[in-house]
Amino acid sequence: MDLEVSPHLVIPRAELRWKFSRSSGPGGQHVNTSDSRVQLTWSIPESAVLHDDQREMLLARLHGRLVAGAVTVTAAEQRSQLRNRELALARLRALLRDALAPPSAVRRSTRPTLGSARRQLAAKKARSAIKQQRQRYTGD
Repeated sequence: MDLEVSPHLVIPRAELRWKFSRSSGPGGQHVNTSDSRVQLTWSIPESAVLHDDQREMLLARLHGRLVAGAVTVTAAEQRSQLRNRELALARLRALLRDALAPPSAVRRSTRPTLGSARRQLAAKKARSAIKQQRQRYTGD
């Protein structure tokens, strides 16, 4: 099945590489006989469905997760390989959606309002008074 990341990006099944292995964790003897751990790999540079700007954005934003330009997600939480496949697809979809999302607006720093500055000073004075009361009387 193809992976629909967004209405503008659908990754064909042929571009996804699956790898299965034995998973650790609970499951008794079932763990020793089934390859339920799933690794899903997708190569960004080799993908035919990406536009050049999408490719550059993914390579830049995911550079820490890439190995030779390929992004890999793993799922091993479930005992079922089918369920782990679904989890891996969902993780890759979420990862790519986040990486392709437009950048958030940069916040311009502003000066604090006069009222907030006064409230901050009043709070500091109140805190100082509380701490002053905690000190021992030395009996000068």
